[in-house]
Amino acid sequence: MKPAPFQYRAPGALAETLALLDQCGPDAKILAGGQSLIPVLNMRLAAPRYLIDINRVAGLDYMEDRKGYLAIGALTRQRSVERAEIVRRRHPLLVEVIKYIGHMQIRNRGTIAGSIAHADPAAELPALLTCLDGEVVARNSSGERVIGADRLFTDHLTTSLEEGEILTEVRFPWLTPQAGWSCIEFARRSGDYALAGAIAIVCATSRGTCQSARISYFGIAPTPIRGHEIERMLIGTTLDEATLQTAARMAESLVDDDFNDIHATATYRRALVAEATRRALQIAWHKT
Repeated sequence: MKPAPFQYRAPGALAETLALLDQCGPDAKILAGGQSLIPVLNMRLAAPRYLIDINRVAGLDYMEDRKGYLAIGALTRQRSVERAEIVRRRHPLLVEVIKYIGHMQIRNRGTIAGSIAHADPAAELPALLTCLDGEVVARNSSGERVIGADRLFTDHLTTSLEEGEILTEVRFPWLTPQAGWSCIEFARRSGDYALAGAIAIVCATSRGTCQSARISYFGIAPTPIRGHEIERMLIGTTLDEATLQTAARMAESLVDDDFNDIHATATYRRALVAEATRRALQIAWHKT
């Protein structure tokens, strides 16, 4: 299939990009890696009048160690982050999550920011940002604003980015050295969209009980889901098998009743998310 006709623009600076967004309004789409956008265009699920290619915009391809978080620019490729020494050393969970994204050829072109802006409910990176309470930076011609993950994802393939805004930076808080972590995903084949997945981060006290816990889900609702009640339940426990089974049962209630598609029913996803919860928490706990 081929996309509907569009006008192509390739600005060389961020200011020019923002001016084009003002000029084109809601009829424009931003092209970065294109690994999410191009299939949507080819299937004519979207038909923008203008395609604004930002690959020539200088200053958007970077990874920076900031106080408390890793800052990633809008043009930074997923494969670059996956292979970066500082990320492998200080944020192994981010590396693990990226490995689940499609195949290497996809990650060579796909961007971290593009995946998050696309907001596919089956995508791993939005769920990781949610799990970490991460942030993004959005820019328009009037300035910039910082948006927390809890306010970014609003519906299926929908974010709180406003008309004329572009996501320029993603901020992933660093993991503490003591944290245990895990990402568990179920898909029909390696590289396919997730039917259900869980990302867990836990920290233990010196007495061997759970001090803090974070768990988020993807593939089970129109947006990433944070398991706040599960997190509270885990505090003070030793994450024994009985506790893990309780967490698994609680996770089943997070699956959207209407989240049925050609890949899986909501009932099947409940079974998957229960097992993903148990495995993710168990593995994360053993790493503490």
